[in-house]
Amino acid sequence: MHPMLNIAVRAARSAGNLIIRSLQHVDHLEITTKGLNDFVTDVDRLAEQEIINAIQKAYPEHAIMAEESGLQGDNETVWVIDPLDGTKNFLHGFPHYCVSIAIMVRGRIEHAVIYDPLRDELFSASRGDGAKLNDRRLRVTKRKELAGALLATAFPFKYPQHLTSYMATFGAVFPQVADIRRTGSAALDLAYVAAGRLDGYWEIGLEKWDLAAGALLIEEAGGVVSDFTGGDDYFNSGNLAVGNLRIQKQILDSIKPHLSDELKK
Repeated sequence: MHPMLNIAVRAARSAGNLIIRSLQHVDHLEITTKGLNDFVTDVDRLAEQEIINAIQKAYPEHAIMAEESGLQGDNETVWVIDPLDGTKNFLHGFPHYCVSIAIMVRGRIEHAVIYDPLRDELFSASRGDGAKLNDRRLRVTKRKELAGALLATAFPFKYPQHLTSYMATFGAVFPQVADIRRTGSAALDLAYVAAGRLDGYWEIGLEKWDLAAGALLIEEAGGVVSDFTGGDDYFNSGNLAVGNLRIQKQILDSIKPHLSDELKK
């Protein structure tokens, strides 16, 4: 295991343990609204600081891009952190959330960890070295058609201006597949695509820390990740479609006619 990936794993597990311990005190947490339908808790902040402390102890010169504290430092190596992806799930006792850490070197994601503390499932990847769930190698599904596929997606709750376009894409995809899930944790959904539990996924307006680790997991598991144009600017646009080569293309072909001009860029 690469030394930086090893630190990321240790940091994710440490943050995950903190999240699990906090389950007993959810009713007493301080909850702050930081945007439209967007919340942050003491647990998000404490878990993030736990991760940052571990990184800075090992790599004090590296930069950090974290959901709650923003960008810190200036270095060609940047740690991209979501300390608790699925905060609303956590607050409601819905058991689907995770810790996500990606390591970007010179603008490219090189290492990734997504940790589900409830199930003790650790998804990890290093560029060129494949993706794993705990000690098992991951591969995306081999499904060739949307017929029979299980997909996941998410509503653009932070961007209501895109709701009409999104609902049109949902309406185009839904009749073609077996079913669609909306779980509330983009990072974990992406990990599930890498693990073959989902055949594909699409979403509008993700943040960098939501998608960075999951995108590398999927690529290293043999899948395809793109923005809505079919290009690779998803890290900046926040719009992405993923799956194996055939499923990802069929998702794109299905949603493209229903996207607004803004989302087609």
